[in-house]
Amino acid sequence: MMRLSISSLGRALQGQLKNASKINNGIACRLMGSHAEESEAEQDARYIAFFNRPDIDGWEIRKGMSDLAALDLVPEPEIVAAALKACRRVNDYSLTTRILEVVHFKSLHNKDIWPYMKQELKPTLDELGISLPEELGYDKPELMLQNPYEL
Repeated sequence: MMRLSISSLGRALQGQLKNASKINNGIACRLMGSHAEESEAEQDARYIAFFNRPDIDGWEIRKGMSDLAALDLVPEPEIVAAALKACRRVNDYSLTTRILEVVHFKSLHNKDIWPYMKQELKPTLDELGISLPEELGYDKPELMLQNPYEL
């Protein structure tokens, strides 16, 4: 008797779960389809506003730059300048070096981008007293060995 009641209860619950999953799948599909595209100018303005927030901290700066690095683009100089100023507000000089390294790495596919970025960021770098990674000697590893095949 007990076995019969438990098995009938189990079948009833399975039917309820199948119906609930069908309802949830339909809702999820509808919600995912209503995504509006963001233009490049709107995206740039959003990131500039994000980095210009007065209450930003180091973790949020890292998160914003991580999100930018995950995108398939090189950030605009205005966004990088806003991120560097945010680093200055939280007094994190090492983070400025990491940001510049990320921008340099993202611009490796086109040799014209990095000189352009340095040119556009030069006033901001001078204003904040930030050195480029090349000026600090971070462009080459500290313990880099000579290639044995080039001896």
